[in-house]
Amino acid sequence: MGLEAVTEMTSRIPRHRLAVRVVVLVGGRDFGRCPLGARLPTGLWPVGDKPVLVHLLEHLAAAGFARAAICCAPNDAPVMEVVGREAALDITPVVEELTAGTAGCLRDAVAPDPGDLILVLSGSMLAPPALEELVGAHQAGGSELTMAFNPGRAGVTPLGGPAEIYLCRPEILRHIPHDGYFDIKEGLIPSILRVGGEVRPVVLPHEVGNFHNRAGYLQALRVFIERNADRGPWHVSRGPTADDLLLTGREACVHPTARVCGPVLIGEGAQLAEGTVVIGPAVMGRGARVDARSVVVRSALWAGAVAGAECRIRECIVDRDVTVPAGAELLETTALSRSVQPDREVRPFGPARGRLGTWVRSYLARPGAHRSAWVSASHRRWGYVAGGVILLAAFLWSYWPTCADLLAVWKRSDEYSSGLLVPFLAAYIVWLRRADLQATVIRPALLWGIGAFLFAQVVRIVGALDFYSSAERLSLVLSLAALVLLVLGWKWLGKLATVLLFLCLMLPWPSRVQNAVTLPLQRWSTSSAVFCLELVGYDVQQDGNVIHIGNSSVAVAEACNGLRMITAFFVIGGLVVLLVNRTWWEKLIVLVSSLPIAFVCNTLRLAVTAVFFTIIEGVEWEQRFHDWGGYAMMPLALALVVGELWLLARLTTPPTVIEPAIIARRRIQHVADP
Repeated sequence: MGLEAVTEMTSRIPRHRLAVRVVVLVGGRDFGRCPLGARLPTGLWPVGDKPVLVHLLEHLAAAGFARAAICCAPNDAPVMEVVGREAALDITPVVEELTAGTAGCLRDAVAPDPGDLILVLSGSMLAPPALEELVGAHQAGGSELTMAFNPGRAGVTPLGGPAEIYLCRPEILRHIPHDGYFDIKEGLIPSILRVGGEVRPVVLPHEVGNFHNRAGYLQALRVFIERNADRGPWHVSRGPTADDLLLTGREACVHPTARVCGPVLIGEGAQLAEGTVVIGPAVMGRGARVDARSVVVRSALWAGAVAGAECRIRECIVDRDVTVPAGAELLETTALSRSVQPDREVRPFGPARGRLGTWVRSYLARPGAHRSAWVSASHRRWGYVAGGVILLAAFLWSYWPTCADLLAVWKRSDEYSSGLLVPFLAAYIVWLRRADLQATVIRPALLWGIGAFLFAQVVRIVGALDFYSSAERLSLVLSLAALVLLVLGWKWLGKLATVLLFLCLMLPWPSRVQNAVTLPLQRWSTSSAVFCLELVGYDVQQDGNVIHIGNSSVAVAEACNGLRMITAFFVIGGLVVLLVNRTWWEKLIVLVSSLPIAFVCNTLRLAVTAVFFTIIEGVEWEQRFHDWGGYAMMPLALALVVGELWLLARLTTPPTVIEPAIIARRRIQHVADP
């Protein structure tokens, strides 16, 4: 039920006579979701030069509430009293020595005098709704507890995420234990429903901007800026679209060549230098500064923060008085220290690239846009490029005989001809992942990289001395992994590990392994083909590796043992695993199933070939059918893999069900008093 639907029907209810108890849940410091939350509760994060909690308390005061209880950690209680005085509200801090849960905090805050109605709000809320209408909706519903939801997506679901606003009757306190941890959603609501009570949702007309971490805070900035555009002490500028909204405080300085794509809030005394680009939602606190030719995308710079020249900051929070060095890049992080350390959070700056580069280039391409010099590559970047080219050239020169040997094996051996495609497929996969790789911090691991490279060379030398060519070929992949670790670091190696493992599929099997599996595979292929032919009614006899069918005899040669199918289908399975977005165990099933799929396809090819040899005549036609029969197995294998993925999706993905507007409603049951 939406608020508009009940506003008219509740206009005559005397809400001004209700004794409403307001409880604001600030909670303790969050040591898991966000590094900044371990130092400062999310309710005290600033927006528009005021903590989020102050905005909420001012909204409560404007709605006519005079008192509120704030549940917080012991070390935050003095701050809450100061915050209450700033918001002109009578604040009672409720200190939680131990974690009591949301319902436990509610119990401790109102137990002495619960009043007629209990209003529970999250302290991390940037755009609270009209509380008078919300109280009216609760009264009209007649439920024990009303839970507010953000609006859902049109045509998809009527309910969005929980707004973390609850309206409760005082009677719900009897469901909360006298001590210990007890949560509203996991504890109180089920307790109400078990005794036949009713819990009713209310869909709010707009997002309230509730959050618990850095990503949620940055998403909520848009809601705050749009809802407070005409309410704060700032100058409002609107562009050609609804999103181009700019709020500027007193003495804020925006250079004429700066480009702002809103919604953006620039606080009092903040500065945007020449050639800067700011893409909202973004907030700059009092006295914050962005120097020349820097780019800020969906980020918050708190009071006194400074972004040096030619910086790139995307989806970040820069703490008070933090200085980001010139030419640095911050991606999806929280800058807490007084000066950001280049070896930890900053990467060398280069040309615009990825999604960020696309947005900035498209924005600067508008008529009259200033094409700044920040797009030119830095000397450090060119140094990385030059060093990478030199290392690659040295690597290819050193391993050129091994590469030539692999190429010769791929050309002469049908079993390993699919290995020729593996390097190109690996390069294609890396190209598909380029955006994710570009956002990865480069942090060379010199000692580990040198150690790994020396180990790869030891493997290579041992293979050369013992004439063990498989060891030399394996050292090619090991050396490539060591170079990634040496030049780019552990994070890059982690993101490229699956691609490096995929490269191992281009290597021929060791001779001992191949000789050990060749004859058993040949016998198994012959027997399985005979079984299939007998299953469909043919009179077949097996003589070793020769199949006698009718007046024809078909010899299963060593080349038809299925090894070529196995190697080729492992390449196909590995490529599918790297391309699809599935869970690890689904990918493992697909990869392991490459072996039975290869056996099935090879058996089917041999059986069909034996049948057609009884029909067609001529050595040339038999050879053509034999060759093309092998090629036809590839589409069949792909079809089997696709069918396997479809079946896994059907078995593991639950159907999408749109829940009704009412969470639960039960008949009232008479329960005997204990």
